[in-house]
Amino acid sequence: MEDLLTPVSQTYRKSNQHDELLEISKSSGPVSVTKAEFRGSSPEEALEALKSQPSYDTLLSTLRYLRKGFHGKHAFDIRKPTPQGAQIVHVLVTEIVPNYWTVLRDASTGQNEGDILLLISCLQSITGINAVLAYLRALLKEAKSEPKSIKDSHVSFNLSFALELISRLLHDDDEIRSIWSSIGSLGSQAQIRPMRQELISLFTSGKIVSLSAEAEDFCRQTGQLKDDVWLSNTKLYINWLGRNVTQCVKSEASEDDLKLCAEISTRAMRLGNPENFVNTLITGLLLRDVDGQAAFEKLLGFSPPLEQRKTLGLILKLLSDKYLSSLDGSSPTKEDTIISAVAGALRVVVGDDETRKSHLMDWLTGGTGAGIGEGCAIRRAAIAVFSEDRESMTAILEKSLSQFGDKLYIRHAPLLQQEAHAQVLLLSAGYVNRLAPIKLTILLRSSTYLNTVSNRIGASQIRARFLGMVVGEALSGLVHGKETKLDFKMDEMDTEEARWYKSLVQISDKPGPLDPLRELVTLPKSTNAPKPVRPLRPAARRPGKPPAQSGFIIEEVEDDEEGEDPDLVPYAKPDSDAEDSDEDATLVNRDKPKAPVYIRDLISYFRDTENYDKQKLALTTAPTLIRRKANYGTEVSSHAEELATLLVGLQDKYELEDFDNLRLQGMIAVVVAQPKKMGQWFAKTFFDGDYSLSQRASVLITLGLSGRELAGFETSEYASAAQFPSKALPAKVEKHYIASSSSNRLESSAAGLKPLPPNALDSLAQTLSQTFLAPLAAEAADAATGPDALKLSSFTSRLKSQSPSAVKGKAKPRVRAIPNTTASLIASSFFFPLTSRFQAAMHSLSATTRGILFQPYLLTLYLKTLAILLHAAGPSTLALPQMTAEFWDLLLGVRGQCVGDLSITQAVLFGLVALLDMNEGDMRGLCERHGREIVESSEWVNAVFSNTRGGDVSGEGAGEENEVKMLAAGVLIRLREAVDKYQAVLMGDLIGFT
Repeated sequence: MEDLLTPVSQTYRKSNQHDELLEISKSSGPVSVTKAEFRGSSPEEALEALKSQPSYDTLLSTLRYLRKGFHGKHAFDIRKPTPQGAQIVHVLVTEIVPNYWTVLRDASTGQNEGDILLLISCLQSITGINAVLAYLRALLKEAKSEPKSIKDSHVSFNLSFALELISRLLHDDDEIRSIWSSIGSLGSQAQIRPMRQELISLFTSGKIVSLSAEAEDFCRQTGQLKDDVWLSNTKLYINWLGRNVTQCVKSEASEDDLKLCAEISTRAMRLGNPENFVNTLITGLLLRDVDGQAAFEKLLGFSPPLEQRKTLGLILKLLSDKYLSSLDGSSPTKEDTIISAVAGALRVVVGDDETRKSHLMDWLTGGTGAGIGEGCAIRRAAIAVFSEDRESMTAILEKSLSQFGDKLYIRHAPLLQQEAHAQVLLLSAGYVNRLAPIKLTILLRSSTYLNTVSNRIGASQIRARFLGMVVGEALSGLVHGKETKLDFKMDEMDTEEARWYKSLVQISDKPGPLDPLRELVTLPKSTNAPKPVRPLRPAARRPGKPPAQSGFIIEEVEDDEEGEDPDLVPYAKPDSDAEDSDEDATLVNRDKPKAPVYIRDLISYFRDTENYDKQKLALTTAPTLIRRKANYGTEVSSHAEELATLLVGLQDKYELEDFDNLRLQGMIAVVVAQPKKMGQWFAKTFFDGDYSLSQRASVLITLGLSGRELAGFETSEYASAAQFPSKALPAKVEKHYIASSSSNRLESSAAGLKPLPPNALDSLAQTLSQTFLAPLAAEAADAATGPDALKLSSFTSRLKSQSPSAVKGKAKPRVRAIPNTTASLIASSFFFPLTSRFQAAMHSLSATTRGILFQPYLLTLYLKTLAILLHAAGPSTLALPQMTAEFWDLLLGVRGQCVGDLSITQAVLFGLVALLDMNEGDMRGLCERHGREIVESSEWVNAVFSNTRGGDVSGEGAGEENEVKMLAAGVLIRLREAVDKYQAVLMGDLIGFT
């Protein structure tokens, strides 16, 4: 191959320095880099710079140029509504934020901390916030159109960027004030007016919360979001609005500013959680200083009268819950500084405005006011507002006395409402006696007072008579002497409760300073911030102690396997631990928590929601531990409300086995341990607490099942396990020494209560309904002579197919032998709080409360709970007439909700079943007291029976209709029997009855 290439010529040259192809580079000096800065002087140039994919330095210089317009250094202000400003804002949101947000966020540290603030300040306007919301809406629309590919697309990243941007835009507490001030600088009212409406609509329409919540959900699905977004939480957003209104009012607000804040407040309370908004205003203005009190009064004065009434009701409720709930009222004659401070706060709220004065007087004497279910302290504080106003106090007394003696009020008003109004009556009478004694003397000589006492004494309810006698003796004692005063000579008037009611006329509270309330607000509260975790150091191993040298020598001798006894059975190998099966021994958790033995440990376990083992241990241990500690010491009584709050709000974070039942049993244990206190607490929580429908349903189930257990119908499986160790013999040894006594006591069908399903109340309702219908079915079977108007033969056949034991077996005794010693407790602490608060909630101004209560499933469960509690109280309870009156009025009041909903219809019929069953022994008295109710119920039940489909053959979808028709037939038979038997008693009520 080399022979083919022949060189033509050869030339030799010397190497030159410039001919080198590769040279060693030398370090050069610092090169000055010129930054590309924006040097324009018009918004058009700024817009062009932002559109042309600017560098980071160009972006910052452009943002600085835009920011200079805030201080008037040039004529263009991006915060004002202009076409050029809208274009720049659109480019900033849709192009700059997706491309530069991460760079701005990472670079905003140290000296460059304000880089991201430049962008945020340019968007802190109505135009900027609306642009971000429009961008969020467009991204969500794109994400919904392609849900499968969203995880790998740019949409998820841009959504997270937009969420973080809107959260930072609305982070400050003076955001609304700064935006409003920029709007006010427009000068022209023609421009300010539409921008004002846009500002109110932007922050109070709810679109910020809804869009943020929807975007947060998408970001969590794609894994682009780790922390919670506060804007998606309605409570946090309402609190933020409240703080903004507070800042705007405090900053020397003009009349226009106060009108704006009042309108924002009015619409903000309609978003939900109005109590949070009012609480923020109370803390930031009313309890701050004198200037804040004056600003709060002015703000309230610019609200419409209806909103003032609503706000006043929320203030009364918040003051009662936060500051007066701990007062037990055991010493009413002792002046309490907290009550005086609350009265002072109410005096500031009411001021000299006649409208707010009338609202407070209506709250004290109205049908739904006076703090039903609350302590007497809030009524004392509200009455003290008028302690120096003789005319208003006299008007309160006259209206209270006239209402207290009204016959319809006595028959139909809830018991708790009558008790609250009796307290208002006695308190106002004491003030009138001190302000104008002659007024009280004239009033006691009038027919109003005499009719009140006589109507009360003639009432059929024992509690109504008791309140009437207390009021009569207390008022007579103020005017008449010891010899001429009214004295009924009854044992009930010498009880501690009667003496407490009579002492209310001696109370004299005055509005005082608000310093005690400020001290309670500024008390340090325990924070939930996690403590820094210290690294665990391995414990240094100590050298083992050498064995002690002794004079003995131990010799190890190996056993011979052949010498083993073949009859000896070796021990079985221990079961393998699942945790020890891990190959890596360092991953085995051997530091497991032990089961709590004290209530405070149980509470700490429930609070530690990040620890799976503690949550599981707390749930499984709570029912037994609470029952065990119930009668020993004050552990349970001191922490009962805290335990109940944790159990009601507990979430199944780790999907624990049997979570719902264990949580329910824990709540039942709390109620059984402290029934008088916790029954009322759970009733209040059901209506006032901020809980979901399932949590409210669990509260109702807890009240129903715990009431039956207290009455002796149920025996929990945790009751025996909660017994303390004693000297009793073991069960298998004791049976050889103690003969089993043959008791004729009626044992409950659920004596060994097993884990209860979520529909436990439905099962109980079905059992009680079958018990009620069984005698009717037996009578119809005996007198079966063909089909009659109610088709009893087919009704009986269906009943036999559903409950054969009810007909074949021996009839169940109708009177149980278990002494029901807790009937009055169930009535006062379980039944009456539920009925009274429901009546108050039905007339509430809050549409949200009414919507929750009339939710079909919750209303059905509520009615069944009341029926079960009435059955648990039994026919011998002294409060049965009052319970019957309140429950019957409630059932007739919810008839309108039964249209088109068979579940509510069945619950109302079951309530009528319980009423008729408990009053079976006094049907004549029932007809005398409730003749109108019997006639109305007969008409309604007859319409239900006629309009409900249900045949002899039960199909797949006709089961519920058949049950409703059976219940309607049973109730109609009982009601018509009563009408036929006591026609003379019902003669006036039967006019017009068909």
